[in-house]
Parts: sequence; C-alpha cells; structure tokens
Amino acid sequence: MDKRTAIIASAERIFEAEGFRGIGIDRIIAPSGVSTRTLYKHFGSRDGLVIAVLEARHLAFMAQLAGEALPADPIGSLFDTLRRWVEVHGARGCLLLRAYHEYAEANEAIVLLVQRQKVAFQAEVTRRVQAALGRDEAELASQVWLLLEGATAAASVSRASVINDAKGAALVLLGGVRARRL
Repeated sequence: MDKRTAIIASAERIFEAEGFRGIGIDRIIAPSGVSTRTLYKHFGSRDGLVIAVLEARHLAFMAQLAGEALPADPIGSLFDTLRRWVEVHGARGCLLLRAYHEYAEANEAIVLLVQRQKVAFQAEVTRRVQAALGRDEAELASQVWLLLEGATAAASVSRASVINDAKGAALVLLGGVRARRL
C-alpha cells in the first residue's frame, strides 16, 4: 500500500470512530507512521485529507453498488448492498453526512463535495427505479433514496436489521406504483 493510500485508510478509521474536527493531525497520522510533512505533501492540508477520505469512501460504496450487474431486483439489491456495507464497516451512520454537519460553517468545499456525492447516489437510485419499472418515477426514486438514507441513520442507533425493514417498505412502494400503472 502506498503512503497516500495508507494515510487515507488510517484517517478514515479515525474519522469514522471519532469524528473529524476534534482530532489532531498527530493522532490522524500516527497509525500510518508518516510525518506531518508527508501528509501535507499528499493532501495540501488537513481539509484536503478530509476531502480525500470522503472521495475514497464514496467511490468505494458506489463501486460496491456498480459491482453488481443490474440484478433482477434493482431496488431490493440497493438495500442488500447497504446491509453488506454495514456488516463490514459498522453501523455508525453516514460518514459523508457527519462530515457535512461538522464542516457546514467551516469549509464550503467539503460541504459541496458531500452534496455532489449525495446527488450521485440519488442518480443511481433513480437509475435503479427506472430499471425496475421501465420508466421514470421521480417520486418513487426520492422515496427509495429517503428510505436508504433513513435506514443508514436508524441502523446506527437501533439495529442493522432495520435495513431489511426499509427494503420491505421500498418494495411495497414499488408494488403500489406498478399496480397503479396496470
């Protein structure tokens, strides 16, 4: 693993467990064994590292979604992917949204990055809804996205099985839209 990747990986673990803004640089770089100079060489600033971590996290989740060929159940598989993600990464809520809230008044670049990432995720949900129905259903896509985001948050304070409950709700909504169009 190269130094840049090692720094991102160790910073992601620390940010996930402890948050973003209350962690000192020394604490962030200690697990990767690099110097402060190396951190600044690769990321320019502490906030540059935060941006790199958020980009890596988003790309990893989107790659996991894309790794599935469009399945027979394009809506349900979104929730299955989320459940597998939570099983591996833990149920601590959305790292991107936590960064958004911590940096809302402090760093516009981080806020805009998270907004773009959420728009990209919404676009994937919309694409899956279109695949499931063979047509655009913006309202259903928004509802499914809200269920996914809500399940992510709820799993952090409840249990991961709420993701299955959200999947069931999404499939009921999908069935209702299908029934209306017959």
